[in-house]
Amino acid sequence: MIRSTIEILKNASPTAISIAGAVVFLALNLVIRAYLNPLSGYPGPWISKYTGLYEKYQFLSGNKPRYVHRLHKKYGPIVRVSPTELAISDASAAKEIHRVGGRFLKSEFYDNIGHRGGKTLFNTTDPHRHAIRRKLLSAGMTRNNLAQLEPDVMKRVRLAIQRMAEEKKNRGVIDVFKWWTFMASDVIAELSFGESFKTLEQGQETQFVKALQNQSFFMAIRTTFPTLLPYAQLIPLPIFKEVQAGGQRIFMHARQAIGRYKTMLESGVSTRKTLFTNILKGGPDGLTELEIIQEACGYIVAGSDTTAITLTYLVWSVCKNPSIRDKLVEEVKALPEDFSEEHVRDLPYLNQVINEALRIHSAVPSALPRKVPPEGAKLAGYQIPGGTTVSTQAYTLHRDPDLFPIAESFNPARWENPTKDMKHGFMPFGGGSRICIGMHLAWMELLLGATLFFRTFPNAKVSIREGMCDEDMVMNMYLLVSPVARRCLIEA
Repeated sequence: MIRSTIEILKNASPTAISIAGAVVFLALNLVIRAYLNPLSGYPGPWISKYTGLYEKYQFLSGNKPRYVHRLHKKYGPIVRVSPTELAISDASAAKEIHRVGGRFLKSEFYDNIGHRGGKTLFNTTDPHRHAIRRKLLSAGMTRNNLAQLEPDVMKRVRLAIQRMAEEKKNRGVIDVFKWWTFMASDVIAELSFGESFKTLEQGQETQFVKALQNQSFFMAIRTTFPTLLPYAQLIPLPIFKEVQAGGQRIFMHARQAIGRYKTMLESGVSTRKTLFTNILKGGPDGLTELEIIQEACGYIVAGSDTTAITLTYLVWSVCKNPSIRDKLVEEVKALPEDFSEEHVRDLPYLNQVINEALRIHSAVPSALPRKVPPEGAKLAGYQIPGGTTVSTQAYTLHRDPDLFPIAESFNPARWENPTKDMKHGFMPFGGGSRICIGMHLAWMELLLGATLFFRTFPNAKVSIREGMCDEDMVMNMYLLVSPVARRCLIEA
């Protein structure tokens, strides 16, 4: 047999030998991945042993959280989703992975989220650099500092409700997804740059807003095909060019707006306070202008989509449940006309409604990949090898039936007396030292937006006009979420 094989090789062309060699190499590689990989003993679908392509396909389809959730239902709290990654749905393990001071560092997945590889607070993987940057940026996001910015937020919330009332009069329905998106975009722009995008005034989607709305999908492209992006202009597919163009449009706007604001500060012109005022006034130990621009880009993307999505699904869910709506209206209608965040911060039912909206329709439902420290770790009863990528996703944690019975039901009352385990499994803003720095700002917008909406439209209900149906609200899930139809029509 060996002699005949040698004869075949002698008579074969170089091309045939190369192809045969490639096939053998590929076969050996697949065998090694499947059976000699330290993760070979973990449960999961057969394809995950050999390749992560199917998982990437689900990611690019906006369906990965649902796909991984189904795997957890079938295989349990730890599932192998690719040759090198495990998904974990155990709340105690999630708490350990994301705890303050933990050694589970962000994976290389985050390297390609920023525009042209730019590093921001969100995608910095080095814990020391992250701590320094968070300390610099967190001052702008404290409750005390945000209290000074609240009038700007409230002005935009009131304008959004005014524009909704105008649309109701002219169209008969309100597209709350559109108006919440415009509002959140204008708020974060005004607080970051001292100037709004003025989308609420214009009342229509601009190229810039479209670029913002597409960033979640574009981030999926960037993280899936990082090696191709430098050659985007050479690839004859529009999507790759749109990824580059969208990111560039946001970057250029941030650079110009920050530049204008910095010039006003330096000239002594009276300027309104922003999230970056103190940093721009800072000395050599602060951030460079490029780093500030990169952070501003991150603020714009994260601060517009997440808040708008949560308010959209909150309104939709409440309007589908008249008893919940009526109870919420009863609570907020007793407020004074000139109410502030201080008036609504501790309203019990309003906070329960917001928590439930964040649970079942988390704006960031997707995996948050981390690297297991070199010495390995025991999670959910398994000893995980060092260097393994492990990920938790809010979509599954928030649907754990042991923590949240009848998990698919929108039930604010479950938050009346939350258990310790419920709190551990509730991660709408991430967790640990990497918890979302904009959480207090988001909560302010949610409190003010939900309150003013249901005070203004106490009889709001989900519309069936213009073909609106529940299928329109199925979540498209990349890194962030949006309704598949990109609309939510409400009658009021």
